[in-house]
Amino acid sequence: MKIIMPEFMLPYLEARACTLFAACDFIVLDRHGRPQGDPTGAEVLMLPWQLSPEIRQALYSLPSLKWVHTISAGVEQALDETLRAAPITLTNARGVFDLPIAETVITYLLMIVKQMPVFMTQQRAHQWKKQPLRELAGLTVGIIGLGSIGAEIARLCRALGMRVLATRRHPEGGAPNVDQILPLEQLETLLAQVDFVVLAVPLTGETRGMIGEAQLRALRPGAWLINIARGAIVDEPALVRALQDGQLGGAALDVFAQEPLPPDSPLWDMENVILTPHNSWSTPHMEEREAALFLDNLERYMQGLPLRQVVDKTLGY
Repeated sequence: MKIIMPEFMLPYLEARACTLFAACDFIVLDRHGRPQGDPTGAEVLMLPWQLSPEIRQALYSLPSLKWVHTISAGVEQALDETLRAAPITLTNARGVFDLPIAETVITYLLMIVKQMPVFMTQQRAHQWKKQPLRELAGLTVGIIGLGSIGAEIARLCRALGMRVLATRRHPEGGAPNVDQILPLEQLETLLAQVDFVVLAVPLTGETRGMIGEAQLRALRPGAWLINIARGAIVDEPALVRALQDGQLGGAALDVFAQEPLPPDSPLWDMENVILTPHNSWSTPHMEEREAALFLDNLERYMQGLPLRQVVDKTLGY
C-alpha cells in the first residue's frame, strides 16, 4: 500500500509500519511539499501544515486516495471544497498538542498575575521596584471551546484553584474540571463573569470573527484575552482598540490574523500584550505522538475498522 507523508515523519514511521503492517511503500513530501516519487495509486496521505494549494489539489485528485490525515488539530487549511465533496475520510491530530498548548496557557496566566513582563522590563532597566501580585486561585477563567485542548486547559486551571467556565456546542451532561458549561449562544453571559477568556475553538465559518467589539465590551474591565486557537477568530482591529482604550487588561496571543505578524502591527509594542509566534504547540514529543496516533489508525484502516479522530467535514472539526 502506498502512503504519502512528510519527510520529517519518515524516521518515526517507516520501520514500524513495515514491520507491523508490511506497509513499506512511502512517497515522501520534501520540505517544500513536493512528492519525491510517483504518488499514483496512493491510498493514504499524511498532510503537513504548509502545502501549496496546487500540490494539495493534485494529491486530493488521486483516484486511489481514501484517507487524509492532518498533522495538525485544526483542519481549515486542509478542508477545501474538493475534499468536502470527495468520498475521502479526514482525520486530524486531536490530542497530540493538548498538553504543550495547555501549559502555554498556564504560563501566560502566571506571567500575568505575577507581573513577569513588568519585572523583565525592570530588570533590563536595572530597576528594583516591587509590584502588587495576585494569585490564580479564586480567579475565573472562561474557556471558549471545550474540545481536547480546552479540556486539558480546564484540568490545569482547576488544579491551580481557579473557577472554570466554558462554552460547548452541546453543554448538556457537564464535563470534568468545569464549574459551568454554557452554549455558545450565551457567550456574552460567560464573558461578563471572567478574569481571563481563553479561545480554544477551531476556525470554522461559525467561529471566524466571533470575538468582535461587542464581545470585547462584554468582558469585565481589566480582563485578559488569551488566544491559542486561530487569529481569525478575533476581529484584530477591534482588539487593538480595546487594548488601547483600557477596556481590556491585556492580551496573550500566540496566533494572529496574518502570520508572521506584520512588523507595523501595533500589537508588537503594547505593554499589555504578551506575544508568541504561533509556538504554543511545540514539544519534543510531537513526532512520537503523531506516529503513535497514525500507526493506530493505520492498523484500523487496514482492518476496515472505524478510524480515530475523524473530522466532520460539514462542521469543520
